[in-house]
Order: sequence, then C-alpha cells, then structure tokens
Amino acid sequence: MRASPCRLSNASARRYGSGMTDVVSLYSERVAGGVLTADPVQQAVLPEFERIRAALAAPVKRGLFRKAPPPPKGLYLWGGVGRGKSMLMDLFVETLGDVPVRRVHFHAFMQEIHTKMHAARQKGVEDALAPVAAEVVKSVRLLAFDEMQITDITDAMIVGRLFEFLFEAGVVVVTTSNRVPDDLYKDGLNRQLFLPFIKLIKERLVVWEMASPTDYRQNRLEGAQVYFTPIGPEARENIRAVWRDLSGGPAEPLTLHVKGREVVLPAFRNGVARASFYDLCGRMLGAGDYLAIADEVKVLVLEDIPRLSRNNFNEAKRFVTLIDALYEARVRLICSAAAEPEMLYVEGEGTFEFERTASRLREMQDKDWGK
Repeated sequence: MRASPCRLSNASARRYGSGMTDVVSLYSERVAGGVLTADPVQQAVLPEFERIRAALAAPVKRGLFRKAPPPPKGLYLWGGVGRGKSMLMDLFVETLGDVPVRRVHFHAFMQEIHTKMHAARQKGVEDALAPVAAEVVKSVRLLAFDEMQITDITDAMIVGRLFEFLFEAGVVVVTTSNRVPDDLYKDGLNRQLFLPFIKLIKERLVVWEMASPTDYRQNRLEGAQVYFTPIGPEARENIRAVWRDLSGGPAEPLTLHVKGREVVLPAFRNGVARASFYDLCGRMLGAGDYLAIADEVKVLVLEDIPRLSRNNFNEAKRFVTLIDALYEARVRLICSAAAEPEMLYVEGEGTFEFERTASRLREMQDKDWGK
C-alpha cells in the first residue's frame, strides 16, 4: 500500500486549492484506482477524519451577536508501525481545501519551537513561548503531527503550555503516534509535571487505536531485496525506488539533539530515514547517538557502505555500533554496500569482531525481520 503524497511543506503553513472532497470518498477512490487496499480498520476511523473536515469546512456565520462555533475535537491516532496512520493523515490533509493547515513531523516541530524560543530570549522576551505560539496560531487552523512521541525533557516541560495556547486559540490538532497517550514520556524525568498534558490530550482529542493485524510497510518489504551490492548505478536506482515507495512523499531533514550534539538525518518522512554511510559513520558519533536514531526511525535506508579495513578503522567501529543499535531496536535496514556482509571487512584489526556484525546484517535481510 502506498501513502498518498502530501505536498505540504514543513517550512511554513500552506493553503490547498478550493476544491474539496470528503475523506471517505477520497479513500474509496484510491481503493478503486488500486492505489490503496481496502482495510476495515482504516475504514473505521475515516468518519473521525470526516467529522473534523466537515466542521472546518462549514462556513462561519458572522454577526454582531454571533459567537464563532467551538472548534471540533481533534484526533489522536495510535497503533503499531505500518498500519497506515500517516497515510490516512495525508489523505485527510489532502481533503481540506482552503483550510490553513500544516503537516509536520512532531519532533521537527518541537525543534523549531525551541529554536524560535531561543531567538525570542535573545531579544529579551520574558515569556519566550508566548510570541512563538502566537505565530503558530496566526498561520494555521489545523496542525497535523506525525509520530508524536516525547523522550526529551525540554520538550516535556513546554509542550503542555504550548498546546494550551493552541487549543485556547481554536487550533485543531490531529496526530499519529505509536504510543497510547498514557505511555508518552514514560519513565521520563519529573514525569509528574507532564501528566496534565496527557489529561489535556484526552480532553481535547478523540483517542483512537488502529489495531490492524496488517503491517503494510512490512508487507511492502516482504520478499523484497533490502541489501544491494555492489555500489553502482543499479544499486542506487534500486535504493531510490525503495525510498520512493516507503517514504510516500517529499521528505525533510530531521535533527536529533543528543546531550548537546546535533545528529542530522538528511531525509526523513513517515518514520523512514535516509542517510549515507558517511553521514552516520564518517562523523564523530557514538552509541548514544545511534540509540537515539534507532528510537526515532522504523526503517533506515543507508547508502554507500564501503569496504572496511585498518584504513577506515574508526568509521568501521562506528558502523558496528550503529548496526548493534538498529539490531537491538528491531529497526528495518535497507542498504547499498561495496560487498556482501562477510566480505566487507576482510583485513586488519577488528575482522574477528566484525563477524557478529556480518551475521546481524544477514539476519536483518530476512523477510520477517522487524516484525
């Protein structure tokens, strides 16, 4: 099943054309056209999306004594990976016509909020969040977040106030997540301070579990080649094709902040990241960085793994650490490499230790890996 591409830029809110269709009809149209496979669990949640779309599309009657109608409840759509949550959200956003909407990965949005708050503090603003939230409120009526999860204490400490600003101004929030709200920021530092945010989510959003037995992302990879060698035009084209299929639309960089360091994934969308060997192993990253990546992504497309030896020993050590982190987190790996796993590291210090990495690379090619 392919996700319907969403052309909305993460950099700024954007308006769609005036043409508008309802969510159920668009889903049925995609099924009829063979773009999507009908799924009862997906179909069950479509009325929730349509409820929000219809409320946002309704004309607002204006007059001296008329109050604007209250905004509709948002939607918190959670469930396992590959169930079509992001695809349904993209489909919904596509039906919104002229409604000012922004579709953005939650982590990227929070990084942007932190950056703007820092700029406000530099100008001497006492409450740095207030002008930042006001800017968001002015630009959108609906925020569509992908992959809400909160693992960073700085996010946890401001997200409650931020959402209070949004809801007070009538901004509607639709979000996907792999976690039920009660598991957000689970076991986090000072979590008791975060609990009012969970309560707010439950009050202002309909919480809906997508418990489909079908993992479409896994199904798209089942039986497919995921390790391409040697590196060359054919491998690069194969990687591009896999990326197009899994990402389902335009991607943007994702920056992770790990103990004061920035770890950049050059392309990220719908839980799928794409990077080169140099991006992740040619820089001075460590186990903590790779664990953060493994926690954030569901599929990693890693390109251009070279032959490893004493000449690039540090890069080889980082690669071993990266594969360990991905393996333990059950992240799906798709890669292009200079040689088969057993032939990547054949001389120099570290060849014996690399045997385990080669074995893991083999195991991660199995069609059932990541289930």
